[in-house]
Amino acid sequence: MENKHRKVMLIDDNEVDLKINSKIINLSKLFDEIITCLSGDEALAYLNKHADDEQNLPDFILLDIQMPEMDGFDFMEVFKKFPEKLKNKCLIAMLSSTLDFGDIKKAEANPYVIKLLKKPLFPKELEEVLNKYLTA
Repeated sequence: MENKHRKVMLIDDNEVDLKINSKIINLSKLFDEIITCLSGDEALAYLNKHADDEQNLPDFILLDIQMPEMDGFDFMEVFKKFPEKLKNKCLIAMLSSTLDFGDIKKAEANPYVIKLLKKPLFPKELEEVLNKYLTA
């Protein structure tokens, strides 16, 4: 039987945004578990550590674009080098507080990004994305 325990990973350098988005996700009941990371490096370390352990990998990653040191696009450059199995398991939506046209184009051009969402998250919009891409 397929394990229906859904995990989401939130990657955002802004602790307030992390708290708000975690709360929104908790209230939406779309996921059973939330992994929060304050940087792209922290998220990559987690993914590296659990690369061979599908149970611990997130089904969905919400990735902030604008972060210091490693922004969302830098994260994607490293992510694309992960094994195919991991990339197929972890769907990614990018988050942005300002929908900059360049960011939109860049996010849409990335084969691993399924959607660019505006902050703060809206449960309805998140649910639509999940229903479209995550098969239960």
